[in-house]
Amino acid sequence: MSDRQRADARRNYARILTVADAEVAAHGAEASLEQIARTAGVGSATVRRHFPTRQALLEAVSHDRVEALRVRAQELAGTSDSRTALLTWLGELIDYCVTARGLATALSYEHDADPIRGNSCAATIEEAAAPLLRAAARDGRMSADVTPSELITLVVGMALATEHATDPAARANRLLAITVAGLSPSDDHPAALRSNQ
Repeated sequence: MSDRQRADARRNYARILTVADAEVAAHGAEASLEQIARTAGVGSATVRRHFPTRQALLEAVSHDRVEALRVRAQELAGTSDSRTALLTWLGELIDYCVTARGLATALSYEHDADPIRGNSCAATIEEAAAPLLRAAARDGRMSADVTPSELITLVVGMALATEHATDPAARANRLLAITVAGLSPSDDHPAALRSNQ
């Protein structure tokens, strides 16, 4: 491939990604790939060359949000109240999922998964959650047998289940509070529910 061809490919990728971001924001995870190609001024084959699956497109669109959540988890990992740090981060993940259309689907494990690459968004989020979860478990503030994968699967499920609610953020956060009450030691149940109502 010549330098000019590589430059054209980079420009096409950037243009497709910009259009895809707008389309996913407007139409969610089912945004039309054909419409993205038309708006970007490229053929459908060009879109599919850069993004061979819908999952790959959603992961690319969600990359910056996922990176922000990873950085936020690192910031919270150093706080003294490990349970509050974990719940704060999970609340922010929920908020991202219900406001950034397509993110919950990008994190979904069964949605058009790439058998070779796996789900890079989900892997990054799980890695970000792991130190927060370990700290809360170490401090006796969260059940020790809960895995990051299970926790993220729950959050993604809440976001997907509430995306069409009148107030999806409030509904998803309420579900998170109920889930936290079930995951936490028994003396934390009432506080967990009260703090998220």
